[in-house]
Amino acid sequence: MSKVIKIRKGLDIKLKGTADKIISKAEPAFSYAVKPIDFPGITPRLAARPDDKVKAGSVLFFDKLRPEIKFTSPVSGVVKAVNRGERRRILEVVVESDGKNESLDFKAGDPNDLSREEVRQKILDAGLWPAIRQRPYAVIARHRNEPKAIFISGFDTSPLAPDMDYIIKGQNSFFQTGINALKKLTRGEVHLSLNSAYPPSDVFTGARGVRIHYFKGPHPAGNPGIQIHHIDPVNKGDMVWYVQPQEVIMIGRLFETGKYDASRTIALTGSEVKKPRYYKVISGTSIESLVAGNVNGGNLRYISGNALTGTRINKIGYLGYYDSQLTVLPEGDHYEMFGWIAPGFRKFSNSHSFPTWLSPGKEYRIDTNLKGGVRPFVLTGDYEKVLPMNIYPMQLLKSILVDDIDKMEALGIYEVGEEDFALCEFVCTSKIEIQSIIRQGIDLMIKELE
Repeated sequence: MSKVIKIRKGLDIKLKGTADKIISKAEPAFSYAVKPIDFPGITPRLAARPDDKVKAGSVLFFDKLRPEIKFTSPVSGVVKAVNRGERRRILEVVVESDGKNESLDFKAGDPNDLSREEVRQKILDAGLWPAIRQRPYAVIARHRNEPKAIFISGFDTSPLAPDMDYIIKGQNSFFQTGINALKKLTRGEVHLSLNSAYPPSDVFTGARGVRIHYFKGPHPAGNPGIQIHHIDPVNKGDMVWYVQPQEVIMIGRLFETGKYDASRTIALTGSEVKKPRYYKVISGTSIESLVAGNVNGGNLRYISGNALTGTRINKIGYLGYYDSQLTVLPEGDHYEMFGWIAPGFRKFSNSHSFPTWLSPGKEYRIDTNLKGGVRPFVLTGDYEKVLPMNIYPMQLLKSILVDDIDKMEALGIYEVGEEDFALCEFVCTSKIEIQSIIRQGIDLMIKELE
């Protein structure tokens, strides 16, 4: 085994509702959606209109500033709607499935026999380029550039996270082909990070052409940003790319079959789910069939993704592009009288405020109440306890709020993404929306320097 990188800072939030290791095939959804809001930094321009017939791999929209980056339909059918928000911002393009799942043919090919340009063009044409993201800025990778390295995180430590080793079982060939394709895109190394707490899947350990690293520690040890920081940090002028394991497999399927196959396995989790388990779905699926009759109560929060970084959707909403998890929690819209002086025998706390710290293995049913109101920053040192990066989080946030680009650069803006600060937001005494501030800073950097 390679040297184990120990992450000492962080926090594991033990919620009820971990998915049982049972994979069910979900009932086919009637509609699927691709949502531009899942892709920070793009300006979408429609390529398909309502009532247009499409196949899996047909272009729905593309980036106005980089038209080579296309976003394609996950299924065949008819474009049902283009839903818009304020100022006619495109929120989602909805496709009504015809049940046939016909796909465009992008031609199979061994990436080892193709040039870098040919590999890149095939991924772009099929609409799989958005699966590849970059640091700095945590946005879709700049396809004209070459990264110094590519990172794959083989495990997830977020609350109720799916077991990646279980999800990718038996996908050895597709994963290896995806690795071969990614290796064509960089002259540097492809890094694969694994959890040292248990024996990883042979899909990971048997992969060729990757450099394997082992991590040990609490969340956010599974975040690509944390792993990049400890393996090959991003400095000014550097660029690295990162891809999730299921997206590597999707890239591998593209080269082996010539088809855009957006199928994936997700975990349905949360304390309000009657039967939390894994489901085989197609990316962008409506969650209606997954939760119908399978949740407790009616006042619930549906989250595409995990409880810390996921996006709120409704019970007929659509799964996010990068999400392998659907979380259902109690809605936090109730007032708790004298909550601040109650003994808190069922409450989770990062500090020793409640006696539950004496039961470190206890799982909690936590709602979405803020447990306080927004107030100015309080210097508690809590951010530093949960962020395992050599940066000053409070100072970085303040430099973003005053638009001080020089200080943002000096304090590590190139290394971070919103997800790296999710725990800071969770433990924040001031209830400040820290992740949105980080994105605000990143957007400013892109605007001023790109």
